[in-house]
Amino acid sequence: MTSLLKPVSIGPLKLKNNLALAPMAGITNAAFRILAAEGGAGLVVTEMVSAESIKYGNKKSFKMLELLPGEHPAAIQLFGADPASMALAAQAAEKAGADAVDINAGCPVKKVRRSGAGAELMLKPMLLSDIISRMVKSVKVPVTVKFRVGLTSGENLGPLLARVAEEAGAAAITLHGRPASQFHTGPIDLEAMAATAAAVKLPVFGNGGVENAAGARALLEAGCAGVAIGRAAVFNPALFAEIAAGLSGLEAGSVTSAARMRLFLRFLELNAGIYGEEHGLARARKLVGYWLKGLPGAANARGAFMSLKTLKEAEDLLIQYTQDPK
Repeated sequence: MTSLLKPVSIGPLKLKNNLALAPMAGITNAAFRILAAEGGAGLVVTEMVSAESIKYGNKKSFKMLELLPGEHPAAIQLFGADPASMALAAQAAEKAGADAVDINAGCPVKKVRRSGAGAELMLKPMLLSDIISRMVKSVKVPVTVKFRVGLTSGENLGPLLARVAEEAGAAAITLHGRPASQFHTGPIDLEAMAATAAAVKLPVFGNGGVENAAGARALLEAGCAGVAIGRAAVFNPALFAEIAAGLSGLEAGSVTSAARMRLFLRFLELNAGIYGEEHGLARARKLVGYWLKGLPGAANARGAFMSLKTLKEAEDLLIQYTQDPK
């Protein structure tokens, strides 16, 4: 079996493999990105950051631009609808150490779309082109763009938008295989993704619903150069190594529940190092359900986790899950 796991280049940026961590709001912070990089991802991408907030010097948004040594290569994803603001934010991202800058042109959330950003940019190819070209001219690192196959079911805007991105100077594309109307549920449109990948010479990273090597293989065999993995990695950032093994024709052993819990404890330690213990644990509350899913007594443990304030308390609570069964 021919290995579909290959190095890939995004402009001058050379990645060790064609597996990327997809950006997820509230999830892909620095701590999680480090785990994903250690778990085999060839590229990690930040949560989306508002270009307008960067323009006006918002401290919280600038904090989101911070990258740590263990997570490179890393792309910072920006969202906005004003070319000048996006170019300014791209410069800030480059200054923060980004290896690439990604444009969010696919977020389906109403609040984002109402501002003219996210998936709304799919309706305005000329504006998207202007944003890309302005950003490309403002930074030396590669500029990439993420969008969806369409806004509603059955629609395929992918080839058109991919050509627009290519002509404007983008170095790569990430294509979510579901329309914006489906958010993160339902099947992906593999035919639309194949047509998009065939329309341009740029590397296209397929995204949406990939949980294992078989899912990644389907996208790569459809013509995608790489695969961006999101939700399936939330409670298992070692998933990239599992998929890499499967794509290489090796036995893809899955991570044990105990190993998953040890990863979660490392995530909490990294979070505490970034935000402080109490705040770091508080930020992890929205994710604890993912990590504990399927484990005995998970509901009670999840409830107890909500009131924890120290790493020692977290370790004492979760230690019961960190031993592999004999």
